Amino acid sequence: MTTTPIALPELSDDAVDRIEEAVFSQIAEERRAAQARTAASRGRARRRGWLTAGGVAAAFVVGVLVTPPILQLTGSSAGSSVASAPYHPTSGTVPLSGTAKELSQSADGAASSSAGGAAPSTTAQRDIIRTGSATVQVDDVSKAADALAALAQKHGGFVESQQIGSSQGPVATDGGIVPPPSGDGWVTLRVPVADLDAVMAALRSEGTVLATSIGQNDVTATTTDLRAQVDSLTASVQRLTQLMSQATSVADLLTAETALTERQGQLQSAQQQLKDLESQVDMSSVQVTLVRQAPAAADPAGFGDGLAAGWKGLIVSLNALVIALGFLLPWLVVAGVVVLIVWAIVRTRRARRARAEKATRTQTEADA
Repeated sequence: MTTTPIALPELSDDAVDRIEEAVFSQIAEERRAAQARTAASRGRARRRGWLTAGGVAAAFVVGVLVTPPILQLTGSSAGSSVASAPYHPTSGTVPLSGTAKELSQSADGAASSSAGGAAPSTTAQRDIIRTGSATVQVDDVSKAADALAALAQKHGGFVESQQIGSSQGPVATDGGIVPPPSGDGWVTLRVPVADLDAVMAALRSEGTVLATSIGQNDVTATTTDLRAQVDSLTASVQRLTQLMSQATSVADLLTAETALTERQGQLQSAQQQLKDLESQVDMSSVQVTLVRQAPAAADPAGFGDGLAAGWKGLIVSLNALVIALGFLLPWLVVAGVVVLIVWAIVRTRRARRARAEKATRTQTEADA
C-alpha cells in the first residue's frame, strides 16, 4: 500500500513574516524572563547582604554594651580565664584554642589545597637557570665541533645550534640575543644542569680554554606564578565547560563559548611559558666559541729560508698580476672594438678620397 504525499500549500510572504515575528517575540520574552530572574537574584543577594551587615552590627552592640558587665559578675576566676583569650567584639566570639584551633587550621588547609594547591614550602627546591660560556682555541674548528657534539651526547645532552665559518649572525641564548662571536665558529650545547660543571671542565681537553663563565638566574617566583595561573585557568575552563552544557538560551551559550575560548588561549600560553622555563631549568645552555690557533710567523734565518720567502713573494706578485690582468681584460676588449671601428671608418674615408682624386686626375687628362 502506497501513501500519496500530501501537497502543502505554499506560504505567502505575509505568513512567513508573521511566523518570524512570532519566533523573535518568543526569543525576546525568554531573554526578558532571564533578565528578570537575574535581577531578582541580585535583589535577594543584596537583601541578604544588608541583613548580614545588620546582624554583625547588632552583635557588635551587644558585645560592647552587655558582655562587660556580665563578665565582671562571673568572678575573678572566670574573668581571668576569659582574659587569657582576647575577646573579639566584631564577631562576638573568642578565638579557638587547643584541639579546636588545630581542626580549624586543618580545615582551612584542606580548603586551600582543594582550591589551588598547598602553599609552597620554604625548603622546596628552587628553580634556577644555569648557563655557561667559553672561548676555546683549537687546531681544527670542524673536528672540535664534532668532539663537542660527542661530549654533549655523552652527558645526555644535544647540540642546539652551531655555526662554522666567518659569516655568523646574532646568537640566541637564555639571556636574550648577544652579538656574534669574533672567532671561526660557535656551538651551543644543551646538557642536564647536574652535568654543567663536568662539561665545562671537559672543554679543557678539546683545546686551550681562553675564557669561561657560568651564570645563574633564579626563576622560582616566575614558575610559581605560572603554575598558579595554570591551575586557576584549568579550573576556569572546566567551570565554563559546565556552564555551556547548562546554557538554556543561545545568548548564554555564545557568552560562555567566548569566555571559554579566551580562557583556553590564556591557559595554553601559560602552559607554554612554564614548559620553556622548566626546560631551561632542567637543561643548561653552554655557548662555546671556537677560534683557530694563529700560525707561527716565518723568520728567514738562511739562504734556503730567503729563497722560500722570495719564491712565495714571486707567487704572490704573479697572482696579483693575473688578477689585475683579469680585471683589465674586459676593458681592453671594449677598447679594441672601439679602435677597430674608428680604424675602419678612417680607412673607408681615405679610400673614398683616393678614388675621388683619381677620378679628378683622369677627367683633367681627358680634357687636356
